[in-house]
Amino acid sequence: MTDRASGPYAITTGPDGALWYTLVHAGRIGRLVPGGEPTSHRIDPACGPTIITSGPDGALWFTAYRTHRIGRITTDGVVDEFPLPSGCGPFGIAAGPDGALWFTETAANRIGRITTDGRVTEFPLPVTGAFPSAIAAGDDDGLWFTLNQTNAVGRIGTDGAVTLHPLPTEAAAPVGITAGRDGVLWFVEIAAGQIGRITTDGRITEFPLPDRAARPHAVAIDGNGTPWFTEWGANRVGSLAPDGTVAVHDLPTPGSEPHGIALGPDGAMWTALETGALARVAPAADDG
Repeated sequence: MTDRASGPYAITTGPDGALWYTLVHAGRIGRLVPGGEPTSHRIDPACGPTIITSGPDGALWFTAYRTHRIGRITTDGVVDEFPLPSGCGPFGIAAGPDGALWFTETAANRIGRITTDGRVTEFPLPVTGAFPSAIAAGDDDGLWFTLNQTNAVGRIGTDGAVTLHPLPTEAAAPVGITAGRDGVLWFVEIAAGQIGRITTDGRITEFPLPDRAARPHAVAIDGNGTPWFTEWGANRVGSLAPDGTVAVHDLPTPGSEPHGIALGPDGAMWTALETGALARVAPAADDG
């Protein structure tokens, strides 16, 4: 789908019924309608686009990790970028309940907020060296995020108030996080080889993977409310049943480095493979 050097990284379904994805090494944003041919839009080739999400304004928003910017791209490919303080390293981004986008600053120990017209506000975290990573909106009007180096999951309200929830497993290094359908958040522990679940009142449950060295990276929810995750270190994607049973699925290309994962417009799960492709994981009942 792309050359191996382009680095598909994160993926989401846009408001136009297409898959949108970042090409972290090529400095491009890609678009694919399932069954069609991919296209891409050039941005700053040095910007390192990472996470991408649909905004409340009908556009896609993404973080430019290397150039410390937040980007916006319309469904017809018009790009705007908004500068952040130098060296902050934006990574995760999600639409909030207040009509703004919220993002993490990995190198600055802050959570940021940007309005759809580009006004930025920053909120400091009560810890240092935390490396805040992914972020997702909960159903409690808060934003939930992982603290990769502080081994915690945090919540920030739209008023900027922050609460931290330490993880039971030491040095678990959480990365991806997403909102479930039952009022909980799901996250992955890349260093511990576990999937985590946290309620909005802070109760945490951890589910060990069969391969604790699989290095789970990202997590998304399918149409039935089931969490799916990528195993970056094991060339697989997996899912977690309500009873805690884990099912894993090998990817056909060896060493493909699955990163982001999302529910596609066709009802299948799609994952971005850093070695240069998108992979479709069909539901069990899917004949496609």
